[in-house]
Amino acid sequence: MSSQIKIFSCSKSNYLAEKIAESYGHPLGKCEVQQFSDGEFQVSIKETVRGCEVFLIQSTPPPTDNLMELLLMIDAAKRASAKRIIAVIPYFGWARQDRKDQPRVAIGAKLIANLLQAAGVDRVMTMDLHADQIQGFFEVPVDHLFASTLFAPELKEMKLDNLVIAAPDAGGSKRANAYAKYLNVDLALCYKQRKKANEIEDMTIIGDVSGKDVVIVDDMVDTAGTLTKSAKLFIDNGATSVRAFCTHAVLSGPAYERIEKSLLKELVVTDTIPLKKESSKIRVITVADMFGDVMRKHTSFESISDHFVFANQ
Repeated sequence: MSSQIKIFSCSKSNYLAEKIAESYGHPLGKCEVQQFSDGEFQVSIKETVRGCEVFLIQSTPPPTDNLMELLLMIDAAKRASAKRIIAVIPYFGWARQDRKDQPRVAIGAKLIANLLQAAGVDRVMTMDLHADQIQGFFEVPVDHLFASTLFAPELKEMKLDNLVIAAPDAGGSKRANAYAKYLNVDLALCYKQRKKANEIEDMTIIGDVSGKDVVIVDDMVDTAGTLTKSAKLFIDNGATSVRAFCTHAVLSGPAYERIEKSLLKELVVTDTIPLKKESSKIRVITVADMFGDVMRKHTSFESISDHFVFANQ
């Protein structure tokens, strides 16, 4: 069976793809990206994929070249007669555009799903979509994994006596509640009001955090404005310490500076997106073994239910 498996990495995720391929037990295939002087590029697969199960690994944060490279790789594999094409997208970019929340705006996540399907993808593997309903935007199977499989055991091992799980906003309350139920601890919530994207006008706390070790859980950290303001608010309301567990380390703009100056004791993220620089407050947990195991179970037709720690919550 292994001779019929091919694993390729696009440029953005080569650092992670190497670890996933090692965990899976199969070497990365050879591919090439040729750059033209005007910025256009061409991808080519340098070995046969005829009749093969092809895994293409690429996260799709900005710039759009990352998404375009994945689309071109899917098309190249399809035209080379691959049997099945599985897009492994650890971080699914554009996922925050999952609905029309105002007039005359695009639903970007649905558009990306359409583009992937039009290119020829047969299955998608991803992690912690910003909105669960994005799975329904696809007409092909989606394996939606959760960093909670890694984060929840990590929190148990920390053995914090006065642990409280917190959501940084109302949208994250479902995720935080699942953690709280699994760990059998209390829940707190930050309620925030925005005037526009990435700018917070006001925040308040729902729940008791006095004398507690607060852990904020979220799917991503972008500019870190919400996260750092939440940490300060919890400390101001008597919290002993504040940590954060966020799956995708987008960390744009002033994020690193804010985190370093913040009252956060630690920020734990995964390597779905590479860190732009190191930080004494940021710790990275790899998702390579998880994706490698899910890929292996896919090819051997096994259940992946053990990767959903909150399945029975």
